[in-house]
Amino acid sequence: MPAFSPIRLGVNIDHVATVRNARGGRHPDPVKAARIAIAAGADGITAHLREDRRHIVDDDIARLKASIEKPLNLEMAATHEMVAVACKVRPHAACIVPERRQERTTEGGLDVDGQREPLRAAINELAETGIRVSLFIAAEPAQIEAAAAIGAPVIELHTGAWCDALTAGDAAAAAAEFTRIVRGAGLAASAGLEVHAGHGLDFATAEKIATLPEIAELNIGHFLIGEAIFDGLAAAVHKIRAAMDRGRAQTGGTAS
Repeated sequence: MPAFSPIRLGVNIDHVATVRNARGGRHPDPVKAARIAIAAGADGITAHLREDRRHIVDDDIARLKASIEKPLNLEMAATHEMVAVACKVRPHAACIVPERRQERTTEGGLDVDGQREPLRAAINELAETGIRVSLFIAAEPAQIEAAAAIGAPVIELHTGAWCDALTAGDAAAAAAEFTRIVRGAGLAASAGLEVHAGHGLDFATAEKIATLPEIAELNIGHFLIGEAIFDGLAAAVHKIRAAMDRGRAQTGGTAS
Protein backbone atom coordinates (compact mmCIF):
# COMPACT_ATOMS: atom_id res chain seq x y z
CA MET A 1 0.00 0.00 0.00
CA PRO A 2 1.38 3.48 -0.81
CA ALA A 3 2.56 5.60 2.12
CA PHE A 4 -0.39 7.93 1.57
CA SER A 5 -3.63 6.81 0.00
CA PRO A 6 -7.34 7.58 0.07
CA ILE A 7 -9.30 6.13 2.97
CA ARG A 8 -12.53 4.25 2.26
CA LEU A 9 -15.77 4.42 4.21
CA GLY A 10 -17.89 1.35 4.77
CA VAL A 11 -21.32 2.11 6.23
CA ASN A 12 -22.89 -0.60 8.36
CA ILE A 13 -26.68 -0.65 7.97
CA ASP A 14 -27.47 -3.32 10.60
CA HIS A 15 -29.45 -1.03 12.85
CA VAL A 16 -31.81 0.10 10.12
CA ALA A 17 -32.87 -3.54 10.23
CA THR A 18 -33.02 -3.38 14.05
CA VAL A 19 -35.63 -0.60 13.79
CA ARG A 20 -37.56 -2.50 11.12
CA ASN A 21 -37.60 -5.70 13.14
CA ALA A 22 -38.83 -3.92 16.26
CA ARG A 23 -42.20 -3.55 14.60
CA GLY A 24 -42.08 -6.06 11.75
CA GLY A 25 -42.80 -5.48 8.09
CA ARG A 26 -40.33 -4.01 5.61
CA HIS A 27 -39.89 -0.43 6.81
CA PRO A 28 -37.33 1.02 7.15
CA ASP A 29 -35.56 -0.91 4.43
CA PRO A 30 -31.79 -1.55 4.84
CA VAL A 31 -31.39 -1.65 1.06
CA LYS A 32 -32.80 1.88 0.77
CA ALA A 33 -30.42 2.97 3.54
CA ALA A 34 -27.52 1.42 1.63
CA ARG A 35 -28.41 3.32 -1.54
CA ILE A 36 -28.65 6.61 0.38
CA ALA A 37 -25.30 5.98 2.06
CA ILE A 38 -23.62 5.23 -1.27
CA ALA A 39 -25.07 8.34 -2.88
CA ALA A 40 -23.76 10.37 0.06
CA GLY A 41 -20.19 9.08 -0.25
CA ALA A 42 -19.91 5.57 1.18
CA ASP A 43 -17.42 3.37 -0.64
CA GLY A 44 -19.15 0.17 0.43
CA ILE A 45 -21.83 -1.32 2.63
CA THR A 46 -21.32 -3.61 5.62
CA ALA A 47 -24.00 -5.91 7.07
CA HIS A 48 -23.68 -8.51 9.83
CA LEU A 49 -25.73 -11.66 9.40
CA ARG A 50 -25.91 -13.09 12.92
CA GLU A 51 -26.85 -16.62 13.87
CA ASP A 52 -30.02 -15.38 15.59
CA ARG A 53 -30.91 -12.95 12.74
CA ARG A 54 -31.58 -10.22 15.29
CA HIS A 55 -31.27 -7.45 12.69
CA ILE A 56 -30.06 -8.30 9.17
CA VAL A 57 -31.75 -11.37 7.68
CA ASP A 58 -30.86 -13.58 4.71
CA ASP A 59 -33.20 -11.75 2.35
CA ASP A 60 -31.46 -8.45 3.18
CA ILE A 61 -28.09 -9.90 2.16
CA ALA A 62 -29.46 -11.28 -1.10
CA ARG A 63 -31.16 -7.97 -1.96
CA LEU A 64 -28.09 -5.93 -1.05
CA LYS A 65 -25.88 -8.06 -3.27
CA ALA A 66 -28.35 -7.73 -6.16
CA SER A 67 -29.15 -4.03 -5.71
CA ILE A 68 -26.10 -1.98 -4.77
CA GLU A 69 -23.32 -0.93 -7.10
CA LYS A 70 -20.63 -0.71 -4.41
CA PRO A 71 -18.89 -3.59 -2.61
CA LEU A 72 -20.84 -5.54 0.01
CA ASN A 73 -18.91 -6.59 3.11
CA LEU A 74 -20.60 -9.45 4.97
CA GLU A 75 -19.73 -9.59 8.66
CA MET A 76 -20.07 -13.17 9.88
CA ALA A 77 -18.94 -15.78 12.34
CA ALA A 78 -16.67 -18.56 11.08
CA THR A 79 -19.39 -21.20 11.24
CA HIS A 80 -20.30 -23.75 8.58
CA GLU A 81 -23.69 -22.08 8.18
CA MET A 82 -22.28 -18.61 7.60
CA VAL A 83 -19.51 -19.77 5.29
CA ALA A 84 -22.16 -21.55 3.21
CA VAL A 85 -24.30 -18.39 3.06
CA ALA A 86 -21.31 -16.30 2.00
CA CYS A 87 -20.26 -18.77 -0.68
CA LYS A 88 -23.80 -18.77 -2.07
CA VAL A 89 -24.26 -14.97 -2.09
CA ARG A 90 -20.64 -14.12 -2.95
CA PRO A 91 -20.24 -10.66 -1.44
CA HIS A 92 -17.14 -8.69 -2.36
CA ALA A 93 -15.71 -9.25 1.11
CA ALA A 94 -16.37 -11.13 4.33
CA CYS A 95 -15.20 -9.92 7.73
CA ILE A 96 -14.99 -12.77 10.23
CA VAL A 97 -15.93 -11.62 13.73
CA PRO A 98 -16.36 -13.34 17.10
CA GLU A 99 -20.00 -13.83 17.95
CA ARG A 100 -21.81 -14.67 21.17
CA ARG A 101 -25.59 -14.89 21.30
CA GLN A 102 -25.81 -12.89 24.54
CA GLU A 103 -23.81 -9.85 23.40
CA ARG A 104 -25.48 -6.64 22.26
CA THR A 105 -22.70 -5.90 19.79
CA THR A 106 -19.38 -7.49 18.88
CA GLU A 107 -17.21 -7.46 22.00
CA GLY A 108 -13.47 -7.76 21.46
CA GLY A 109 -11.58 -9.30 18.58
CA LEU A 110 -11.09 -12.82 17.30
CA ASP A 111 -8.61 -15.10 19.01
CA VAL A 112 -6.84 -15.86 15.75
CA ASP A 113 -3.76 -17.23 17.50
CA GLY A 114 -5.88 -19.78 19.36
CA GLN A 115 -8.06 -20.76 16.38
CA ARG A 116 -5.58 -20.86 13.52
CA GLU A 117 -6.73 -23.99 11.75
CA PRO A 118 -10.52 -23.40 11.79
CA LEU A 119 -9.99 -19.83 10.63
CA ARG A 120 -7.48 -20.89 7.96
CA ALA A 121 -10.06 -23.34 6.61
CA ALA A 122 -12.78 -20.65 6.52
CA ILE A 123 -10.46 -18.16 4.80
CA ASN A 124 -9.50 -20.72 2.15
CA GLU A 125 -13.09 -21.76 1.46
CA LEU A 126 -14.26 -18.17 1.12
CA ALA A 127 -11.27 -17.23 -1.03
CA GLU A 128 -12.02 -20.10 -3.42
CA THR A 129 -15.29 -18.36 -4.33
CA GLY A 130 -13.55 -15.01 -4.86
CA ILE A 131 -14.43 -13.45 -1.50
CA ARG A 132 -11.79 -11.25 0.11
CA VAL A 133 -11.55 -12.08 3.82
CA SER A 134 -10.73 -9.82 6.74
CA LEU A 135 -10.36 -10.77 10.40
CA PHE A 136 -11.69 -8.50 13.15
CA ILE A 137 -8.99 -8.42 15.82
CA ALA A 138 -7.56 -6.36 18.65
CA ALA A 139 -4.34 -4.52 17.87
CA GLU A 140 -2.23 -7.17 19.59
CA PRO A 141 1.02 -8.37 17.98
CA ALA A 142 0.24 -12.07 18.53
CA GLN A 143 -3.14 -11.74 16.79
CA ILE A 144 -1.74 -9.68 13.91
CA GLU A 145 1.10 -12.13 13.36
CA ALA A 146 -1.30 -15.08 13.47
CA ALA A 147 -3.60 -13.39 10.93
CA ALA A 148 -0.68 -13.01 8.53
CA ALA A 149 0.48 -16.56 9.15
CA ILE A 150 -2.87 -18.17 8.22
CA GLY A 151 -3.20 -16.19 5.00
CA ALA A 152 -5.69 -13.45 5.82
CA PRO A 153 -5.20 -10.60 3.32
CA VAL A 154 -6.94 -8.01 5.51
CA ILE A 155 -7.45 -7.29 9.21
CA GLU A 156 -9.88 -4.89 10.85
CA LEU A 157 -8.60 -3.42 14.10
CA HIS A 158 -11.13 -3.21 16.93
CA THR A 159 -11.26 0.44 18.04
CA GLY A 160 -13.89 -0.03 20.75
CA ALA A 161 -11.60 0.14 23.78
CA TRP A 162 -10.10 3.42 22.55
CA CYS A 163 -13.50 4.96 21.88
CA ASP A 164 -14.87 3.76 25.23
CA ALA A 165 -11.93 5.30 27.09
CA LEU A 166 -12.51 8.63 25.35
CA THR A 167 -16.22 8.52 26.21
CA ALA A 168 -15.37 7.78 29.86
CA GLY A 169 -12.96 10.73 29.97
CA ASP A 170 -10.00 8.46 30.78
CA ALA A 171 -7.27 10.30 28.91
CA ALA A 172 -4.47 7.97 29.98
CA ALA A 173 -6.31 4.84 28.90
CA ALA A 174 -7.35 6.47 25.63
CA ALA A 175 -3.75 7.46 24.88
CA ALA A 176 -2.53 3.96 25.65
CA GLU A 177 -5.19 2.38 23.43
CA PHE A 178 -4.45 4.72 20.56
CA THR A 179 -0.73 3.96 20.82
CA ARG A 180 -1.60 0.28 20.64
CA ILE A 181 -3.64 0.90 17.47
CA VAL A 182 -0.81 2.93 15.91
CA ARG A 183 1.72 0.18 16.61
CA GLY A 184 -0.67 -2.54 15.49
CA ALA A 185 -1.39 -0.78 12.20
CA GLY A 186 2.31 -0.41 11.54
CA LEU A 187 3.05 -4.04 12.35
CA ALA A 188 0.19 -5.25 10.15
CA ALA A 189 1.26 -3.12 7.20
CA SER A 190 4.84 -4.34 7.55
CA ALA A 191 3.51 -7.91 7.42
CA GLY A 192 1.78 -7.17 4.12
CA LEU A 193 -1.76 -6.96 5.51
CA GLU A 194 -4.31 -4.38 4.43
CA VAL A 195 -5.54 -2.61 7.55
CA HIS A 196 -9.12 -1.55 8.29
CA ALA A 197 -10.57 -0.27 11.57
CA GLY A 198 -13.94 0.03 13.23
CA HIS A 199 -16.20 -0.14 16.28
CA GLY A 200 -17.50 2.81 18.27
CA LEU A 201 -16.16 5.46 15.90
CA ASP A 202 -17.79 8.91 15.72
CA PHE A 203 -16.94 12.12 13.88
CA ALA A 204 -13.97 13.00 16.10
CA THR A 205 -12.46 9.53 16.36
CA ALA A 206 -12.94 8.85 12.65
CA GLU A 207 -11.00 12.01 11.88
CA LYS A 208 -8.25 11.04 14.34
CA ILE A 209 -7.76 7.47 13.16
CA ALA A 210 -7.79 8.57 9.52
CA THR A 211 -4.48 10.30 10.22
CA LEU A 212 -2.83 6.85 10.28
CA PRO A 213 -1.63 6.24 6.72
CA GLU A 214 -1.75 2.44 7.15
CA ILE A 215 -5.52 2.48 7.64
CA ALA A 216 -7.23 1.86 4.29
CA GLU A 217 -10.86 1.67 5.42
CA LEU A 218 -13.16 2.51 8.32
CA ASN A 219 -16.42 0.67 8.96
CA ILE A 220 -18.97 2.72 10.90
CA GLY A 221 -22.58 1.87 11.66
CA HIS A 222 -24.37 2.41 14.96
CA PHE A 223 -23.19 6.01 15.37
CA LEU A 224 -24.25 6.98 11.85
CA ILE A 225 -27.69 5.43 12.17
CA GLY A 226 -28.13 7.26 15.48
CA GLU A 227 -27.13 10.58 13.91
CA ALA A 228 -29.49 9.88 11.01
CA ILE A 229 -32.44 10.06 13.42
CA PHE A 230 -31.67 13.75 13.95
CA ASP A 231 -30.06 14.91 10.71
CA GLY A 232 -30.80 12.28 8.08
CA LEU A 233 -28.56 9.49 6.85
CA ALA A 234 -27.15 11.38 3.87
CA ALA A 235 -26.10 14.30 6.09
CA ALA A 236 -24.48 11.96 8.62
CA VAL A 237 -22.53 10.14 5.91
CA HIS A 238 -21.42 13.45 4.35
CA LYS A 239 -20.19 14.61 7.75
CA ILE A 240 -18.25 11.44 8.58
CA ARG A 241 -16.78 11.42 5.06
CA ALA A 242 -15.59 15.00 5.55
CA ALA A 243 -14.10 14.17 8.96
CA MET A 244 -12.19 11.20 7.52
CA ASP A 245 -10.89 13.28 4.64
CA ARG A 246 -9.70 16.01 7.03
CA GLY A 247 -7.82 13.39 8.99
CA ARG A 248 -6.29 11.80 5.91
CA ALA A 249 -5.22 15.21 4.61
CA GLN A 250 -3.03 15.55 7.69
CA THR A 251 -0.95 12.61 6.42
CA GLY A 252 -0.51 14.23 3.01
CA GLY A 253 -2.96 11.77 1.47
CA THR A 254 -5.62 12.48 -1.09
CA ALA A 255 -9.28 12.74 -0.18
CA SER A 256 -11.34 9.96 -1.70
